[in-house]
Amino acid sequence: MSIRALLADDHVLVRQSLKSLLEHEGIQVIAEASDGQVALQQAQSLQPDIAVMDISMPISNGLEAARGIRASCPKTKTILLTQHEEDHYVSEAIDAGVKGYVLKSQAVIDLMNAIRQVSRGEVYLSPGISATLMDVYRSKSDRTKDPLTARERQVLQLIAEGKSTKDIACVLSISPKTAESHRTRLMRKLDIHETASLVLYAVRRGIVQP
Repeated sequence: MSIRALLADDHVLVRQSLKSLLEHEGIQVIAEASDGQVALQQAQSLQPDIAVMDISMPISNGLEAARGIRASCPKTKTILLTQHEEDHYVSEAIDAGVKGYVLKSQAVIDLMNAIRQVSRGEVYLSPGISATLMDVYRSKSDRTKDPLTARERQVLQLIAEGKSTKDIACVLSISPKTAESHRTRLMRKLDIHETASLVLYAVRRGIVQP
């Protein structure tokens, strides 16, 4: 039986290239998504064997989608395909339960190896991540735990993307009052009260790109 995969990347050409690569290797691509929120919904609906996702996506990023998939799709294993080598991205990925971390610069060589190993229950990291992983574990005790809920992180991402409270309410299908409540609560939790500082926090946590 072929491996069933979900692809999520906000660039259509990237998805098309990945789909062509995977299907050439006998992988069945059963769904595609352009943001993390849709990726999570599709994973919950279709329960793929593998979810291959970019980190940097609108509305909800790949890290947040990975957390949701781990919680609601226990048989789906997530592989992040990304350009980010920085330790905070790798660290957040490990915390999110990601089973594979592949650099886009090495995708053609590494992605199929990652899918095969992850499908066998193993963990795969691109060779260039090894040194970063060591740094992650050395610094892990110094990292402060993110106090935000999944919804608050999603609101934070939308704030960092420049969305207004009304826009956030529309994107998340909640009332403007609820959106404002999430915003107020996350600012209080973080003790950050300016939008620019919220954006900086989101960047440092790997929630958005600088």
